[in-house]
Amino acid sequence: MASISSYLKKHTEALVKDVGLEAACTLTGKSKATLGRYYSDSEEHSDRFMPINAVAVLEEAAKYPHVTSALAELKGITMSYDAERKNTPSGGVNADVIALSQRFAMLMAEYQQSIEDGIITINEAKRLLRETLALQHVLLDMKLHLEEEAG
Repeated sequence: MASISSYLKKHTEALVKDVGLEAACTLTGKSKATLGRYYSDSEEHSDRFMPINAVAVLEEAAKYPHVTSALAELKGITMSYDAERKNTPSGGVNADVIALSQRFAMLMAEYQQSIEDGIITINEAKRLLRETLALQHVLLDMKLHLEEEAG
């Protein structure tokens, strides 16, 4: 249970940082301290989690549904965006293949740099996670384009 709590808190933090702390406070009506408690790994805040309505409001403003995807991953569910997603880039499968290659190259470059000294620090792990999430976004776009072409 502790690892699930920690996992959800990390994704809650990513969601708040994606939206921006000030904007998250405005959108949810919560203070900075309250939002901080929702993703704090401190023992005294281990039982505090962001209310689902606040998650929904923040994920509407975020670039990525961090908490929803974390919950899906915990259940082994694969998420897929619908065609009405905001800011859907135009292109197609060919553009997606190029973007996929570029993102994978960036992930591998980040990994090479991170593992160079034999240790992956927390900051390096965060950069690797960001690249992995960006790669996931490209794969989701590619899936959508393939589904569209398949009819």
